[in-house]
Amino acid sequence: MKQSTFEALLRVYDRLDKIVKDLNDLAEIELELEAFDDASLLQTRADILYEQMVNLDVVISELEG
Repeated sequence: MKQSTFEALLRVYDRLDKIVKDLNDLAEIELELEAFDDASLLQTRADILYEQMVNLDVVISELEG
């Protein structure tokens, strides 16, 4: 695999990490505001993206070793 592809996967992982953190932070705010539907939606999206991060981490680890 080309180094540029590997580096792109690392960048995507870092971006997903930030997005997941942002979604979790927003979900927490919505919970505090008792906007439970919004909090649930944000948390669900964060969970889905987190699962993608885990999968991507496996791919990255396999490419490293």
